[in-house]
Amino acid sequence: MATQRLILLSLIFIVNISNFVACYSRLQEDPLRMYVDNSPNSIDDGGTLFNKNTDVLSFKRSDSDLNNTVCVNDYGAKGDGTTDDTQAFEKAWEVACSSEEGATIVVPEQKYLLKPIRFSGPCKSNITMQISGDLEASDDRSDYSEDSTHWLMFDRVEKLSVKGDGTINGNGNIWWQNSCKRDKKRPCKNAPTAVTFYKCKNLVVEGLTIKDAQQIHVSFQHSNYVKASGLTVTAPHDSPNTDGIHVTNTQNIQISSSVIGTGDDCISIVSGSQNVKATDITCGPGHGISIGSLGAKKAKAFVSGITVNKAKLSGTANGVRIKTWQGGSGSASNIKFQNIEMDNVTNPIIIDQNYCDQKGSCKQQDSAVEIKNVMYQNIKGTSESEMGVKFDCSDKFPCEGIVMQNIDLRLLGEEGEAAKASCDNVQVSYIQDVSPRCP
Repeated sequence: MATQRLILLSLIFIVNISNFVACYSRLQEDPLRMYVDNSPNSIDDGGTLFNKNTDVLSFKRSDSDLNNTVCVNDYGAKGDGTTDDTQAFEKAWEVACSSEEGATIVVPEQKYLLKPIRFSGPCKSNITMQISGDLEASDDRSDYSEDSTHWLMFDRVEKLSVKGDGTINGNGNIWWQNSCKRDKKRPCKNAPTAVTFYKCKNLVVEGLTIKDAQQIHVSFQHSNYVKASGLTVTAPHDSPNTDGIHVTNTQNIQISSSVIGTGDDCISIVSGSQNVKATDITCGPGHGISIGSLGAKKAKAFVSGITVNKAKLSGTANGVRIKTWQGGSGSASNIKFQNIEMDNVTNPIIIDQNYCDQKGSCKQQDSAVEIKNVMYQNIKGTSESEMGVKFDCSDKFPCEGIVMQNIDLRLLGEEGEAAKASCDNVQVSYIQDVSPRCP
């Protein structure tokens, strides 16, 4: 009897040690603890091109470290890929969020099946979520009956860091099969965004792999002071509406050193976004890097202070694109696309003020989102389409202040013939060698 009891205690000890090792063996120090706010908060509705030289984010270390570790396994998560671990994650978040000393939530190297979760703030102190394992979305569409547009959502959280070398898998195939983009007979319905950051401030997202989202992979909404770096975002080229990183109503955001290949825009930047910097981006497959669409359903839209620097696009349906609907209002201004390499890209440089993504043709409208002060600088490579540059601007609100400097776009092939340009209702000025030019 004593021997059996000793064996049982030994087993319990081994299980506890295993959980401890799983949760704490890869615990890392939070690299970015605090932000310094050096950027403006207001949305710019136009103005002079590049009249400010403002860093998106500045960082400093805090004097204190987070020493309160919360492991999801300690709150009942099994991590076997089949058990629903949603409640364990919710409990772990509640404990971490209520900690006045700050906390690190640890997700070990296991596979966790999750239904939709809302990680809600405000929290009492800094929070880090360190993801080393795999988060797997439930593919039962009935699990999303209460909210069909979100899977993992971080809501109104300040001083949040979500990082690690783990994977967030949206298991989107069941949603793609039921999309009206795949089957024209089906009605068009929303699908969940895999990861949403809503009204977050002082946010760091780094190192993660996000794959096969139900629709958009990562969305930053109404957030401020954001750094996203070292991300890998992937989905099949034919997966519908699977934007890689979506930025809306967000200011002071830096996206860097990331590889994105999906079935839609690698990065999409829409209304209300200001002071956005995307640097060292590898894009493809997908629809390129887009500002817009803007002005749908006669909406007023403002986007300004956008810089895309050091990007490589390969085999994408568009390169760097600005797209607006007729009938809208507002402006897209103070935009830079620079140091970009195109490899077999359709429509490498495109402005489309007559964007129409609907069944049937779009009616002519008397208003438009104005496009002004856009710089294209040091853009080279090959175009899959004959038109390497296409400026399709509004006759009532022509594109203004378009500057092209050191552009060399050639048709794909051994001869390397220069691509062509199609230009309507646009004012373009040229610096240094530019090919192609507007006729």
